[in-house]
Amino acid sequence: MNNLTKFGSAALALAFSGAAAFAQANLTAETASPGGSIHLSLAHLTEVAAARGVANIQLADGQTLTNSVQNVAEGKTDIAGTPYILPFLLNNGVGPYAKLGKDKGAELASNLRALYPVTLGIFALYAYDSSAVKGWDTVAGKKILNGPPRGAAVTNARAVIQLTTGLKEGEGYDGIQVNWGQATSTMMDGTVEGVVLPILFPDSRITQAVSAGKMTAWSIPKDKWNSEGFQKYLKAPGSAPFEIAVEDATMPAGAKLVSEDGTFRGLATIGGDIVNKNMSFDMAKALTQAHIETLDALKAKAPFASNVGFGVLDATKSGMCGPNPLKYHEGAVAAWEEAGYDVPDCAKP
Repeated sequence: MNNLTKFGSAALALAFSGAAAFAQANLTAETASPGGSIHLSLAHLTEVAAARGVANIQLADGQTLTNSVQNVAEGKTDIAGTPYILPFLLNNGVGPYAKLGKDKGAELASNLRALYPVTLGIFALYAYDSSAVKGWDTVAGKKILNGPPRGAAVTNARAVIQLTTGLKEGEGYDGIQVNWGQATSTMMDGTVEGVVLPILFPDSRITQAVSAGKMTAWSIPKDKWNSEGFQKYLKAPGSAPFEIAVEDATMPAGAKLVSEDGTFRGLATIGGDIVNKNMSFDMAKALTQAHIETLDALKAKAPFASNVGFGVLDATKSGMCGPNPLKYHEGAVAAWEEAGYDVPDCAKP
């Protein structure tokens, strides 16, 4: 065997050994229940990472993401989906992480790194057409489903309602909270008169609920949207402004979207799939490459997937920078930049 042949054989063996090393990597991951964008992104990564020989990912869905984020920070779980408000709360040792305290929370938050962003949902008011709720100006005195008992969703819903209507829960309207799994049945059984929750286009909860009657969803009114208070809140950690032409926002049959000028406006909850900073450069890069190179397939997997920010790295739209302490993993930065994307400097580690 000549030297060239020996070199080629060695290189080939090295390449195969590298692929085998990735294929032998077993990773754990946690995400929310099926039906939303944050579940879709990680379920898709699990599939394509295995197909490409990058890693075998054991995915647990239906998880409480507050716990999942802490598990990644502590090195107990490799990957987790999260709204970006959670790393912010962890960094400050407040909310669900208050027992940790600021110092321990900040220490743990510093271990987190992002691979890619995703929009979890956009807050809107919606109700059955038979309901007494006929828009934002009719919320007063009504029973409004506004999230689970705890967490970022109910906090954001209360803020959106107050910024749009001036009403506080318990004073101007009755806020009803149930676990996510009970949300659709709570809409359908008449317990509430209206709903303020994050939606997608089309939305799985509305798709199920509309079987019991026609529904309408309302955009944030333009004057409220442009107010100083609302614009300030849109810059809160894990939040971003979202606008889409009504004609481009897919709604299920039997549901319609209402806006005064043909543009739907709403507060978007932004998040992404995160890892520990100690994940190897090569693994984080390979996982992110698998995401980037299969974006078209990912967007084709669900009707809403083309409108949830996959592949959008703009600092404002992706919820990075500003008060969000989270940065991208170095391997993820390399993957995005090699693919021709601009990663904001403020989002680099």
